[in-house]
Amino acid sequence: MLPKNKVTLFALLVISLFWISCSTHKNSFTKRDVKKSEKLIGLKFPDRAIDTLYPYLKRNRSGFDSLRKYSLGNDVFPAVRFDPTPFDFTMPEQQNGSQWIIPDNVEIPKPYDLLAFYTIPQLASLIKNQKITSTELTTFFLERLKKYQPALQCTITITESLALEQAKKADEEIKNGKYRGILHGIPYGTKDLMSVPGYPTTWGAAPYKNQIIDETATVIQKLEDAGAILVAKLVSGALARGDVWFDGKTKNPWDTTQGASGSSAGSGSATSAGLVPFALGTETLGSITSPSTRNGVTGLRPTYGRVSRHGVMSLSWSMDKVGPLGRNAEDCAIVFEAIQGKDKNDLTTIDLPFGVDWKRDIKSLRVAYLKKDIEKDTTDSGDNLRNALKSLKDLGIEPTAVEMPKDIPYRGFDIILRAEAGAFFDELVRSGGVDTMVEQDRRSRANSLRQSRFIPAVEYIQANRQRQVLIQKMQDLMKNYDVLISPSFGNDQLLATNLTGHPVIAVPTGMDKKNHPTSMTFVGNLYDEESILLLAKAFQDNTSFDEMHPPGY
Repeated sequence: MLPKNKVTLFALLVISLFWISCSTHKNSFTKRDVKKSEKLIGLKFPDRAIDTLYPYLKRNRSGFDSLRKYSLGNDVFPAVRFDPTPFDFTMPEQQNGSQWIIPDNVEIPKPYDLLAFYTIPQLASLIKNQKITSTELTTFFLERLKKYQPALQCTITITESLALEQAKKADEEIKNGKYRGILHGIPYGTKDLMSVPGYPTTWGAAPYKNQIIDETATVIQKLEDAGAILVAKLVSGALARGDVWFDGKTKNPWDTTQGASGSSAGSGSATSAGLVPFALGTETLGSITSPSTRNGVTGLRPTYGRVSRHGVMSLSWSMDKVGPLGRNAEDCAIVFEAIQGKDKNDLTTIDLPFGVDWKRDIKSLRVAYLKKDIEKDTTDSGDNLRNALKSLKDLGIEPTAVEMPKDIPYRGFDIILRAEAGAFFDELVRSGGVDTMVEQDRRSRANSLRQSRFIPAVEYIQANRQRQVLIQKMQDLMKNYDVLISPSFGNDQLLATNLTGHPVIAVPTGMDKKNHPTSMTFVGNLYDEESILLLAKAFQDNTSFDEMHPPGY
């Protein structure tokens, strides 16, 4: 038996060797670890199977470590790309371009601040007829951004130097007889997921608040080519989640005690308050629809693959879409026409024309509605939607009652978004940078990214197989209709159509008892933005909800 002092030394030696072993093999794991992990995936293997697969798991781990030695750029998409096209799908006929009417009888408003709520055609009339210069209009919106930013916290970077430079160029071109079209000289803002050289592209998150990406996102370039003026990079909720960003929480201008919703929070808030005439946003799972509803503006989420995402932060390669938020459906159509189209830098985009025949009789549209979902909504939003349906019926629309696809595992689909986000932000999680994000609660993006590391690849593939079933069932539903009318929230439509890639437009329907805006959603067939824009414009031409704006701005 060893003396007490030698026992102590021996114990210390064992402990030291143990910790040395742990530090030397910190990436090692045991068969016991494997058995514990079974509970995470809901499976249980016999001991002999664990003995057999253990060496393979070690090999897998070595492969993981090998992959992590090779860095990937933000613009690298997975080799497996999502295709939303069902088996029996026929591409709708497309009009090549639209006839935009620029009115001649528009005047500078009194009071002058009402200029903030003019539509794109109204502003275009003032510029084209040289009743206001682009520089004057740009300065007007720059001043509004500066004035209301402290209260709304909707702007991350005001691009003043770039904006004034672009406005000066626009004025010179117009003076010399070169008019680029209806967006020439019109200011706008963009969600800060889109890269602009010389300015931070923060993605709304603390780890990236000083990030500068030296490339121009395709949608930004297309708007520049159309003559539009970038005045601000607007708030994205941190890594495209919610309305909280690294320096605050974006507010709803109708009620500044309430967040603007996310993640295109800044785009919704700034457009609503008249700080920009229109803005670009992105949607993966409601990030255009939700802030459009909360802030009382019109938001178009195009078909998956219609608009390039080159130079835009990825959250889910198979679900992300870029679209406009504007005063009304016509404004959204104008912007969408400018930004849509094939892009050699984004292999998910398609070569397909777009245009709207505004003279088309809306009575020719085949319209359905989610009757049960609408009727069971007993809130003010449901009342407003039902009244909106009455307005559409007054226009000659007779919608058919339908239901969303059944026998679909809707609750299981969120792993698709989380797994893909986890891959894009792999380095952020492994480096510990995710710990510096402002929000760290259960519903935060930081927590979601950590969770993603525990999603089995098999379940991700299985979810995508179920997604294919959903695509076919949505095709069975939509092939008989041009437009599906739905509540914006509270049912399966929002999740389903983001997974299938169908286009939607969120349209204001009034106010609830708390004076908060409400909306409804029009769903269209794949690549048929025209039908939903046509019906939305007809509704807005016969109502005034799109003309409302928050008091005090």
